[in-house]
Amino acid sequence: MSLYIEDDLIPLSALQHILFCRRQCALIHIEQLWVENIFTAEGRIMHERVDRGDQIDRGRMKIEYGLPLKSSVLGITGKADVVEFHLKEGLEKLWIPFPVEYKRGKPKKNLSDKVQLCAQALCLEEMVCVKVETGALFYGKTRRRLDVVFDENLREFTMRTSEELHDMIASGITPPPHYKKKCDTCSFLTLCMPKTIGKKRNVLSWIRKMTD
Repeated sequence: MSLYIEDDLIPLSALQHILFCRRQCALIHIEQLWVENIFTAEGRIMHERVDRGDQIDRGRMKIEYGLPLKSSVLGITGKADVVEFHLKEGLEKLWIPFPVEYKRGKPKKNLSDKVQLCAQALCLEEMVCVKVETGALFYGKTRRRLDVVFDENLREFTMRTSEELHDMIASGITPPPHYKKKCDTCSFLTLCMPKTIGKKRNVLSWIRKMTD
């Protein structure tokens, strides 16, 4: 298994970006652009509240806020909003990490949030050499935790997503826009122009077909 070097590491959040929209991901991580709207601002504020680097000791559970993460296998780096370390006693005492990621909205239909959390678990496994089997997503809109099991399917999908992410960024190519309903809530809407650029491309395609 090949490992990524420090210079090749990509922000962990890019995994969620590429699953939401490959073009948005490229605009952020290839073209180094960023546009904020009310949704990204609310998410940023929520993360600032939890990513403060504090530590809490509750005896059988220790809590770390804003814990730095890194994986040479996935080639990613970032921070965990919260990691709970639960004491497991057997032949020896083990502190089992339980990552918790905070989201402003509600559970999504796709796997982007779960992949981001699973990537955190894989980072923790690589860093502390302990199996991380579960974690949780906390959604601000529902004010509830959603427990996530890091099964083999999710782990494999997370690994594939990481590979696709590295391949796209290494290519340096930003994919063309394709308008979908979710574009209307994207902070990059006016910069990406999926309706305008997409229509132009459709017209060009129609002209080519008519003139062939």
